[in-house]
Amino acid sequence: MQFEAICFDLDGTLLDSLADLAHCTNTILSKRGFPEHPVDAFRYFVGDGAKMLITRALPEEVRKEPLIEKCRQDFETAYLECWDKHTQPYDDIPVLLDELESRKLKLTVLSNKPHKFTLLAVKHLLPNWEFELVLGQREGIPRKPDPAGMIDICKQLKIPAKSFLYLGDTATDMKTATSAGCFPVGVLWGFRPEKELRENGAQAIIKAPLELLDLLH
Repeated sequence: MQFEAICFDLDGTLLDSLADLAHCTNTILSKRGFPEHPVDAFRYFVGDGAKMLITRALPEEVRKEPLIEKCRQDFETAYLECWDKHTQPYDDIPVLLDELESRKLKLTVLSNKPHKFTLLAVKHLLPNWEFELVLGQREGIPRKPDPAGMIDICKQLKIPAKSFLYLGDTATDMKTATSAGCFPVGVLWGFRPEKELRENGAQAIIKAPLELLDLLH
């Protein structure tokens, strides 16, 4: 298949960030006297932005808007201090990015992580590669799976959606790619299982980063 560009999800696709997200959220919960969660539980808490992360982590009986918003603000403050304690690129992601750049493919990132953290993570943990656009969750732009962010990337780069391969690890990513008209590829090293990815539109599934190269010509 021939593509001009790749769009990556960030957490669970490029970066293994689960431990830091879990630690930071559990710190917020503990300070308010709420129960903490095991790290694996966060595979289903993350993926839809900071507000949804907090909402899912809070006990159901206290999920009221004022508390959710206060905890979200606390999370963003705390995350500045702990976001990079354990977060790092998955194995072979650097090799993959080197190869994609050598093939002159344009690289982009679209995440539901708050925009400032998305920029920070890419700058500090993926500094050796040129990403044409790096976009996180921004005010006024609906979060994924709404395709608005992906459509924005296509417009800014003047590349049609059909020329984008979209790589992600959740149903949210597959729905985003499908709605925008991109080619959705699900990854199995991230946070969600193959069944979820296939049921939500994945047209290909890969088990390791370098398998992506087999889909490119």
